[in-house]
Amino acid sequence: MQKFPMTLPGLQRLEEELRTLKSIERPAVIVAIAEARSHGDLSENAEYHAARERQSFIEGRVQELEEVISAVEVIDPSTLSGDQVKFGAFVQLLDEETEKETTYQLVGQHEAEIKQARLSITSPLSKALIGKKVGDTISVPAPGGDRTYEILSVKFV
Repeated sequence: MQKFPMTLPGLQRLEEELRTLKSIERPAVIVAIAEARSHGDLSENAEYHAARERQSFIEGRVQELEEVISAVEVIDPSTLSGDQVKFGAFVQLLDEETEKETTYQLVGQHEAEIKQARLSITSPLSKALIGKKVGDTISVPAPGGDRTYEILSVKFV
């Protein structure tokens, strides 16, 4: 079985989503299906079909979350140290073209959220960063051409 590296907060977010789906979303969609059924002919009942579609999505997501959670390997970044980029590191980068500084945390693929600066360990940028040190320069292929970044700092919090 494949293990998924993940931080504890990432695991907690997935567990909370699973609890919400099972205790709130699933019962609500069952009620919606029952109500739509009471309206008669199901073949032309848009509410019924929408509720069934929502139920299908919820059940699929519950199954996916249960599989991922059962295979999680929690890694605490605060126990890590060193000057090399690895899982859990907060990496401050300088885009050499735009001179813009950005900080990302390298996290598991199931907890990545680019808007929250959590970068998946499987992303091209993360793969280029792994094993590098402060002062190193990396080049990453991007849709508009290769992007070059300098690593300004590596921290484990």
